[in-house]
This record gives sequence, structure tokens and C-alpha cells, in this order.
Amino acid sequence: ESHTFDVNHLLEKFPPQITNSNKLVIFDVGLKNHNASPGTIEYTCWSEVELPGSISRSNIELVHHNEFFTYPGSEKCIEWHMNFAHEELFGFYGGQLFAQDEIQVAEHPILACIRELILKDDLHRWTVKKGYATPILITGVERRCEIDLSADDLAGRPNGLYGNEFGLADEAVIKEATTAIEPPVKSNIIAMESPQPDSGLYTREQIEFILASAVTGFSAAVEVAKSINKDVKVSIHTGYWGCGAYGGNRELMALLQIIAGFISGVDILHFHTGDDSSGYFDALDTLDLILPEWESVPTKQLLNVILMFEYEWGRSDGN
Repeated sequence: ESHTFDVNHLLEKFPPQITNSNKLVIFDVGLKNHNASPGTIEYTCWSEVELPGSISRSNIELVHHNEFFTYPGSEKCIEWHMNFAHEELFGFYGGQLFAQDEIQVAEHPILACIRELILKDDLHRWTVKKGYATPILITGVERRCEIDLSADDLAGRPNGLYGNEFGLADEAVIKEATTAIEPPVKSNIIAMESPQPDSGLYTREQIEFILASAVTGFSAAVEVAKSINKDVKVSIHTGYWGCGAYGGNRELMALLQIIAGFISGVDILHFHTGDDSSGYFDALDTLDLILPEWESVPTKQLLNVILMFEYEWGRSDGN
């Protein structure tokens, strides 16, 4: 499924519906004096792909960041940023929740307009359907503001603003932490949901679903980028997808996304770890054990080996 949305039409006919006062502060900053130049946003939905029969390493460049998402922009490649989505796209943007999904929508307020349009026109809005991954890609979205999530006693946010801390903060604190980006920069978004929260050991079905989801989303990003410029490099920013409210295993989620990068032909994979890099580096160590360089491993065998590591679900962070 593919749609093209006119930016001015979105802003005029489908304004964000905000129910939380702190969110109103951010959206007021993001949309203030919004005189959108003529432009369009592409919205595409993708069906889950089949995994290949074997997997080998590619020449992907892995870049580690011990911080949360940045949106640097690049003239040398097409940049994509993950949205750690719920199965219903952007479903909680207007309330008090403030995890990665809601933060990204707040900084890219036109995404809220897209949410309102797809509800009214009953367009496909599911990132998982009947147990299969159906990632949604959105290109050309303006990032209009930046929110400082860091802990700062003097600024009135001793524990930062991520998650539940956002709802506890004063509106004045939120306003001080929100900076308009002028001129705005454009982002490309890959929205995918990880498996629903569980406990105990990961099953083979869950591991295969995670890998298939990431391969589908990453491959779609490569396809879209190459349709724009076949010679361009493709860069994806991701992190501990599904490891916050869903309680996913950080090492496993990093490992499977790196493998998905090999399969899908991504040129650069930026992995953002925040203040906990251990899961990412453990994933790199495990990768050396199960997928040596210059070797091709049957996919079924690789999944069996990963299953033998007995990865366990963690606990939700409550956000």
C-alpha cells in the first residue's frame, strides 16, 4: 500500500489531537509559525518478506553511539530512523506517554497529522497484522523541535524527561527543554513493532519474527532509497528496539538487527545505546561466535544456534 500526502493539506485538515497539557507545550513549539512550503510525504506499507536460505556477513559499517537518537542528516547517504512502534501506528502520541515512539512524534508533529488522516480515511495503520510484520515507512517528515531529555537538577528535571518522568514535570520545565529547529530538517521513519511482552525464554517463533520484521523494514528502506538514487548509501539509526516497555532482551535485539542489516543490504547501521552499551557489545561478541567472517551459515541452523543461547525476556521499564 502506498500513499502520497500533501503537507499543507495535512496541517489544515488533520491537526493533532492532544489530551495532555505537557504535550500541548511541545506541539505549540513545533508547529508555531508553521508556514509549510509545498511538499509531499510518502507513506508506504510493506508485507513481511521470507528469510533467505543462508546468511553471511556483508560490508556493513556498524557505528555505535552511547546516546539516544540524533538526526544529523547527510549529503552522502539517505538516513532512516526507527520508530519503536505499537501495532497501531502512533496510537498514543497525544497522551502522557513519552517513550521513544511518542518522543519521535512530538519532535516530528506532522506524524500526528498523519495519524489523524489514516484514522479518518481508514488507511492501513498496522505494523503487525495477523501475526506478520507489516512495517510502515514514511519519508520527508520535518523534525521541527528537539526535546532535552537529560537529567538536570537546575532545569527542574532531576530524573530527566523520559517515560513517566514527562508526565510528572511542570509545563514550564517542558517548555524550557523544548527548542524549535529552524530551519527544520527532514527525517525518514521506519515504524515496526517488536514481539508483544512475554516472560521466560524466547521461542524460535519469536526470534524468527524479530529477524523477519527487521529484514522487512530494513529491506524496504533500501528499496525506497535506491528508487530515489540507485548509487546512494543507505543508513539506518536504531537501538534497543522493544527493550523498554516491552522488556525485550537487549543483546538479542541488537544481535538480530545487525544480522538483518547483513541480509537487507544496509550500508551503515547506527546503533544508539543510551547509557547502557553492554547489550550491544555482547551482541558483537556473540556474532563472532555464530557467524564468522567469510562464512555462509544456513538460516535454519543459525536460528537454532541462537535459540541454544537461551535468551530470556526482561522486565518492562514501566514506560
